[in-house]
Amino acid sequence: MTFLNTTLKWLLQRRLPRIEAMMQHPGPVQQRVFEQLIRAGRRTEWGKKYDYRSIQTIADFQRQVPVSSYEDLYPYIERVMKGENKVLWPSPVRWFSKSSGTTNARSKFIPVTTESLDESHFKGGKDMMALYVANNPDTQTFAGKGLSIGGSLHTNPFSANSAAGDVSAVVMKNLPSWAQFIRTPSIDIALMDEWEAKMDRMAEVTAQENVTSMLGAPTWGLVLIDKILARTGKSNILDVWPNFEVMIHGAVNFQPYRELFQQQVFPSSTVRYQEVYNASEGFFAIQDDLSRIGEMLLMLDYGIFYEFVPIQEADQPFPKALTIDEVELDKNYALIVSTNGGLWRYRIGDTVRFTSLYPHRLKVSGRTKHFINAFGEEIIVENAEAAITRACEATGAVIADYTAGPVYMSNGANGCHEWVIEFSREPDSQQRFNQLLDQALREVNSDYDAKRYNDMVLKQPRVHVVPRGTFYAWMKQRGKLGGQHKVPRLANSREYLDDILGQSIRL
Repeated sequence: MTFLNTTLKWLLQRRLPRIEAMMQHPGPVQQRVFEQLIRAGRRTEWGKKYDYRSIQTIADFQRQVPVSSYEDLYPYIERVMKGENKVLWPSPVRWFSKSSGTTNARSKFIPVTTESLDESHFKGGKDMMALYVANNPDTQTFAGKGLSIGGSLHTNPFSANSAAGDVSAVVMKNLPSWAQFIRTPSIDIALMDEWEAKMDRMAEVTAQENVTSMLGAPTWGLVLIDKILARTGKSNILDVWPNFEVMIHGAVNFQPYRELFQQQVFPSSTVRYQEVYNASEGFFAIQDDLSRIGEMLLMLDYGIFYEFVPIQEADQPFPKALTIDEVELDKNYALIVSTNGGLWRYRIGDTVRFTSLYPHRLKVSGRTKHFINAFGEEIIVENAEAAITRACEATGAVIADYTAGPVYMSNGANGCHEWVIEFSREPDSQQRFNQLLDQALREVNSDYDAKRYNDMVLKQPRVHVVPRGTFYAWMKQRGKLGGQHKVPRLANSREYLDDILGQSIRL
């Protein structure tokens, strides 16, 4: 495997000049992507409806084509799923990514074209490792296996000639043979349908492998590692995988889990962490500098045209939308994408904030639907993550999972926020943790601070601590086990709170 490691590093390093050029010239790169997409879109039903042949500029595009939600696009997606061609994209569509309905009870089916696989998902995976090699030129990660936790595939419910499943499953199924050779477990195990049986088989198989890297959401990674340790009797996963080098994480904010992984899961200063922003709609961003925690380089040449909408206009069909050369630092934008998968001005539901320009690095700051604003406090996921991380650091706590929502005013009583938290390591003082959580929220969000002033509108948060495994059991009960499903962090209603508080809770 040493020869393979050397060869793959050499091949990956050849990708770096293209990435450097993209970083230096983001506007022209995006302009080329835009023009390619419009040319392709002219040959579709969607393009005919919005007269793509008359579109010459980005301004024309923004004036003629409305921003769309999934519900807006679904009638067209359903036609594609039934086998109709040239509806949203000119080439045939044989794959659909089934994404979780955390903001919508119905699952979403996102078309995955040959172009989006080759030019976005595969290209992103190779660039991810190229940037890792650039940060770690002496890496031996390709001398072992990369472990990836994926979902499963099913026949398209509308047509037997295509398939649907978690985006990771779609990508795994289409990987070239050389990529299959350097990953684990085998594709038949990786795509097993029953999640708990799959995790058991993955634990059995990967415990015998020389695993050097791991790709997946940290929450499901912890579940797998716990199963491996229980099976092997080892107290530390590095006793099972002594050559482990890097965890590549995405899907959820890693910051609340960072200390747990660094101190308990992989207690070694040689293990590195790299973040990616990969979604059903495309591969968006990669952490290019491992010292810049939480910041990712926006990849602008993957067949995706980006627009950035100020939060206050996020729900408008024709909002003021900025291009990559127009964005500013430290402002929250709703992310809008047009892709080589046939999505046009699609509102994906994420908000981002740029931390650097030229190169354009960003952080995912939250979800447009995941927030608490029951009292005008406008708490977003980024605020919650920052506050809970501070409270953990100060009290020695380690978070496993959490969710939060409002307690509404009633009978003359003021409202508050209610949190349900599962700890991997409990704080040295729960009362102090609760106070620090509230204090940190006040520091990072002035609207929340104003509502907390003298308890006039909001009282101090109400915090429930639940036993280990509570969130796993809750997700299982909802049929939401799997890599594509995430615990909703914030909600502007009590939908999730009341559900989970209906289970056994230790106050």
